[in-house]
Amino acid sequence: MTENKSPHIIDSKINLEEATCPNREQRANGINVWYGKASDLVKEAREGTLTRRERKFQQTSGCVLNFYLTVRVGTIRDAAVVYHAPVGCSSSALGYRELYRGVPVELGRPAEYDLHWITTNLRENDVVYGATEKLKSAIFEAQRRYNPKAIFVMTSCTSGIIGEDIEGVVAEVQPKVKARIVPVHCEGSRSRLVQTGYDAFWHGVLKYLVKKPQKKQKDLVNVASMLSYTWQDRLEIKRLLEKVGLRVNFIPEFATVEQLEQLSEAAVTAPLCPTYTDYLSRGLEQEYGVPYFLYPSPMGIANTDAWLREIGKHTGKSKEIEKLIEDEHKVWIPKLKAIQEEFAKVKADGKKVEVLGALGQGRLLAQLPYFDELGLKSSAAMCQDFDNLILGDLENLIKNVGDFDILVNTFQAAEQSHITRKLDPDIALTCPFQGGAFKRDKGMTRIHALRGDPDPWSRQSGYTGAIAFGNFLLQSLKSSAFQRTMLEKTENTYKDWWYRQPDPLHYLIKEDGEP
Repeated sequence: MTENKSPHIIDSKINLEEATCPNREQRANGINVWYGKASDLVKEAREGTLTRRERKFQQTSGCVLNFYLTVRVGTIRDAAVVYHAPVGCSSSALGYRELYRGVPVELGRPAEYDLHWITTNLRENDVVYGATEKLKSAIFEAQRRYNPKAIFVMTSCTSGIIGEDIEGVVAEVQPKVKARIVPVHCEGSRSRLVQTGYDAFWHGVLKYLVKKPQKKQKDLVNVASMLSYTWQDRLEIKRLLEKVGLRVNFIPEFATVEQLEQLSEAAVTAPLCPTYTDYLSRGLEQEYGVPYFLYPSPMGIANTDAWLREIGKHTGKSKEIEKLIEDEHKVWIPKLKAIQEEFAKVKADGKKVEVLGALGQGRLLAQLPYFDELGLKSSAAMCQDFDNLILGDLENLIKNVGDFDILVNTFQAAEQSHITRKLDPDIALTCPFQGGAFKRDKGMTRIHALRGDPDPWSRQSGYTGAIAFGNFLLQSLKSSAFQRTMLEKTENTYKDWWYRQPDPLHYLIKEDGEP
């Protein structure tokens, strides 16, 4: 990871004396709306002039509690979750079965994976008079019903607004409960950036669960990732590291409490998604000396080589890693060249195929070099959010692939549709949820699948992922069934007026002095 030297960069110190982490806005000057050249984004971040802006209108947004936490924390084996919230705030957890049931047990998914889940069902009287007694009762009930090793207490907007004393309840109840209680301060209203939820979860894990190492496990590699990395990605990472005698500590889905307790014993923390892993990685190094790196992610052949070499440095496996890379190249480089040749033939004029993707900031850093490796051109990209954690690496990315337009927009479908119509790329890649489908007659497909997709075609990580996703992108140019269906069967979502607006951020509230 490149060292950030700007005075506007994060305070990297993790303070586990605090009840929770700072918001990403505070820790890394995070934003979720911006449009322009990537070089200008870097310039404003370096100068400290990058500001958080508001829209007059937006279609959707993420929630610190519900954006991934509800469907992930609940899968932790031998644990239970208490939502200190109105009952509706835990409804997203119901999606866990749809997310994971498609993964065959033979591929490693636990056969029994029902959630251990309780809600305090906060209501009007609780808002007026407080609900700490309900929280205590729920914790006792979770212990009685499930006998877990850990109980995660997930907070909500409501518990945050009424100022519930979560830490006080934990201090009072913990001596009477066998399970370790882990408060996670993920009030949806505390931050506009859902990444704050990731940090809040890792803060709770670091503070309450991770134990001092009993022994260092030189062959253990911590790997955490976003939900957008599929089950097949996990299998590919496992395949590669096991070939050199290393074991993977995958977290958090379907991990045991013991796996979380032993994070301090690993040889290194390696990222699939750096923005998701950042807080945990820094905390483990600070508290227990576990080394980490954040970039690169193993997406594409070159990035996978570099990712493996970083792991080799920290595990004493550099020679074995070089042999692994040599062996893998013999298998996969010819397949990569075949994909490159097919892309090169798509346009009669010999120009590169243009691709526009909607990405998280971690995927942005990994995927644009990968597209370049495939022989594609990315003159623009969409990014869910941006913060100074990736500033130095974004600068390196611009040096390596050239400057590009970037739209930071957190799943605003109208804005994504606008920039896609304006730039008219050969392939448009969208997230598989929150307005990710709209009409167009050129190539269009998903930018990634989700964790529960067990299809080998859903891979993006490692060597098999580099080839699988390359072929997936090629297929988007060969099959137009989706586009035809959208064109023939659906009404236009937006009026022509919208596309005539010069700026996709039309609904941004102007600042003083702006035209």
